[in-house]
Amino acid sequence: MKMAANDVAIWHSDMLSGLPHGFLGRVGGVSGGIHAGLNVGLGSDDDRAAIEENRRRAVEAVLPGARLVTLHQVHSPDAIAVTTPYADDARPHADALVTTTPGLLLGMLTADCVPVLFADRKAGVIGAAHAGWKGAISGVTDRTLEAMTELGASIANIACAIGPCIGRASYEVDLGFVDRFMADDPANERFFADGRSGHAQFDIEAYVAARLAAAGVTRIEALGQDTYSQPESFYSYRRSCHKQEPSYGRQISLIGLR
Repeated sequence: MKMAANDVAIWHSDMLSGLPHGFLGRVGGVSGGIHAGLNVGLGSDDDRAAIEENRRRAVEAVLPGARLVTLHQVHSPDAIAVTTPYADDARPHADALVTTTPGLLLGMLTADCVPVLFADRKAGVIGAAHAGWKGAISGVTDRTLEAMTELGASIANIACAIGPCIGRASYEVDLGFVDRFMADDPANERFFADGRSGHAQFDIEAYVAARLAAAGVTRIEALGQDTYSQPESFYSYRRSCHKQEPSYGRQISLIGLR
């Protein structure tokens, strides 16, 4: 983790070195209360002016002067190619973005789900995806790769970084959840560890990495940062539920082209 010039905490990936990118946490923002920090979630109950300032700070930490592009994320497998930002009230319902346009900063919001950043430097194509368990199992990373290849990328040249997300030790699921993944592919058993009676612990980070590898990506880095267990560094939906808080913040993962 590093601190940007504006005191925003940012995690980088060696796989994407040289490209403007970063996985941002909650440190460095202006929000207060249960949203304290760099909350960028337009869907949260936070003060709108604070959210907008936090989003501005996020952009300045990664690619100053860039135009931020985000979505209305709905846990889908859908990926969209973009050439210009959307108005906040006109964001498409989807969970991945790809582009070849310099000056755009693709942003994915998370609070336990898996953010994935993609780049084919040779072709000048980048992507970003939000993979909750529903999007992950329905193929949001596969769709992102397909959308990138439609813009001229090659799977052989794509590098991926998996950012902060809920870790296996923090992600308890019931056996019906396990059955859903086993029905999709019996090999998915390897992503579940024994938990308390009637439950298991799910390694969604490893699952997403395996989906990328199965699609042919050979350069993948997983940062191994658990959002749930680090309340000073990250927002966590599950943690906020366990604490019975009425709302929760979102962090943002960003990638752009100069």
